[in-house]
Amino acid sequence: MKVARFYAPGDVRLEDVPEPNAGEREVKIRVRNCSTCGTDLKIFRNGHQNISPPRVMGHEIAGEVVDVGSQVSGWAPGDRVQVIAAVPCGECRQCKRGRMSICENQTSVGYQYEGGFAEYLVVPHEVLKVDGLNRIPDGIGFDEASVAEPLACVINGQRLAGVGEGDVVVVVGAGPIGCLHVRLARAHGAKQVFLADLSLDRLKLSADRVSPDAVIDASSQDVVEEVLRLTDGQGADVVITAAAAGAAQEQAQRMVARGGRVSFFGGLPKDKPTITVDSNLVHYRELTLVGANGSAPEDNREALRLIASGKVPVSDLITHRLPLDRVLEGFDIVASGAAIKVTIEP
Repeated sequence: MKVARFYAPGDVRLEDVPEPNAGEREVKIRVRNCSTCGTDLKIFRNGHQNISPPRVMGHEIAGEVVDVGSQVSGWAPGDRVQVIAAVPCGECRQCKRGRMSICENQTSVGYQYEGGFAEYLVVPHEVLKVDGLNRIPDGIGFDEASVAEPLACVINGQRLAGVGEGDVVVVVGAGPIGCLHVRLARAHGAKQVFLADLSLDRLKLSADRVSPDAVIDASSQDVVEEVLRLTDGQGADVVITAAAAGAAQEQAQRMVARGGRVSFFGGLPKDKPTITVDSNLVHYRELTLVGANGSAPEDNREALRLIASGKVPVSDLITHRLPLDRVLEGFDIVASGAAIKVTIEP
């Protein structure tokens, strides 16, 4: 079978390898869709401390079961499934407290386990034991189900930030994650959702699909001033920084309303991980600054439910569909900003 395997930064190879077999406690699936994300591009360019090369990449996975290990129950060939990416241990203190997204021993598909840029994938026991193989609801395609993984991360982030009925929400970053934040905020009952980005082209591409209440071109507008203008000087109830930009995190503190919440959803580069926090703003305005890291297995199931219900549509966010032998082209498309979501169809 064909796979896309990471060897070193800048060295991802399309290879022919033997088709894997499922062990007693594993499930083998045929990968139908594995969508790409900005993390894949970062791995391609820079590698990742948790990857032991050579490793098959890809972690936004949907497919169908083709074989089931002798000690696995509940699954049968032909079942349509989505696979979690972040794999909690289920046993550490955080997992037992229900905080599986910050598991102390987290592993990941496409990092410690083989990923989905392949024709076939063996789902390891570590995924199955935390209920991380999810049945795809009727009425949605494999391509849509592959977007459940990033949506699960967005669900976790908005839960932590308390996005809810009547909120005014600002999303900074108009990539695929930003688009999902806009749609999920609406599903949560937000009164208004604004979308900001430094790239006008990306802003237009995303706004055409998710139709925010206002778009803010950060390359030509002062984002803070524009948010204050749009909210009659009050500021937003929630600001979500869905971009790897320290400046956005600093600006967020000045455009959020009294009692508001700021989500540091996008991580910062490792060589520039610090920002300036105005402690007096946080203190006197009673602001909440909250992080967000990945998702839990249940978030993936909730994502599938939201997609199936139509509350968070995702099919129109998939702008490019490529076969596996064009996966490197897919990375280039992601890097160019010409796509919202690129999905690979092995």
